[in-house]
Amino acid sequence: MAEQPRPIGFWLRLVDRLLEERFAEVLEEHGVTRRQWQLLSVLAGGEASVEQLDAAVAPFRSEGDEDSAVEHLTELIESGWVAATAVGYELTPRGLLAFEKLSEVVSELRGSVGAGVSGDEYAQTLEILERMARNLGWQEEAQAQDKAGDEAQDEA
Repeated sequence: MAEQPRPIGFWLRLVDRLLEERFAEVLEEHGVTRRQWQLLSVLAGGEASVEQLDAAVAPFRSEGDEDSAVEHLTELIESGWVAATAVGYELTPRGLLAFEKLSEVVSELRGSVGAGVSGDEYAQTLEILERMARNLGWQEEAQAQDKAGDEAQDEA
């Protein structure tokens, strides 16, 4: 009897788990958590309030994860990478330099994830996954929230 191919849910969960683990491992080697990286990514775009930071990383939270950005900013502030402002938070010059270095590391990781996949195949995969999400009820309102999160951290 021929072996049945594994269903898409298997591959989606596996790739998601492996991405999470690998990103966490690589970022930890550089002294930041995944959430801190996401917050640095948002702040690289300019000053942001806690509410804006929380909204930007919301699509990447696990079920039941209600942590506020504030809880993850403490170490970044202590490191001199982030400063509190009247409106919220911003990267310091030191934080911007750290973000730029981390961006190189993340780019290398993203490149390794897509090794052997052409640009067209990658784009087609994203298009197909978006179509499947829409088929499962993903709404345009959610798209605006998800785009804010995508800007916070464009995952591989």
